[in-house]
Amino acid sequence: MAKRSAGILMFRRTGDGELEVLLVHPGGPFWARRDAGAWSIPKGEVDQGEDERACALRELAEETGAAFPDAPEDELLALGEVRQKSGKVVAAWAIERDLDADAIVSNTFELEWPPRSGRVQMFPEVDRAAWLSLPAARRKLLPAQAPFLDRLAEAVSQGLPG
Repeated sequence: MAKRSAGILMFRRTGDGELEVLLVHPGGPFWARRDAGAWSIPKGEVDQGEDERACALRELAEETGAAFPDAPEDELLALGEVRQKSGKVVAAWAIERDLDADAIVSNTFELEWPPRSGRVQMFPEVDRAAWLSLPAARRKLLPAQAPFLDRLAEAVSQGLPG
């Protein structure tokens, strides 16, 4: 069975009504010099038996410090699923909220770095976040997650949510 992740695509509207989405850049040495095609929605692996929506909200909090555990069901717009290159299935929801992308606080992980050095270092799971227009987000986002942008744009153009 494919691994499953769940995440939240936060969005906001600019003064002229354009959409911006919050994307995160993965931390750690493997991603340090990668930019285009490396960013993601805040997401993480679903624990066995865990509700995917609850996982998505938990991961948003862990990766950005933005906690919305009591977000009403009708504030979360289901964006469906995508399958990433690795085979992992990602389920996503969108929520219209704002936060200071420069002030995110991410959890950390340990990694032996450099490899086979015996030296274990701590790295942030997410090293930065940014609000991006949909065209800019499409360039930065992992290609498999791009359908989430299309689904969000379509839902907003139809008057959902907000």
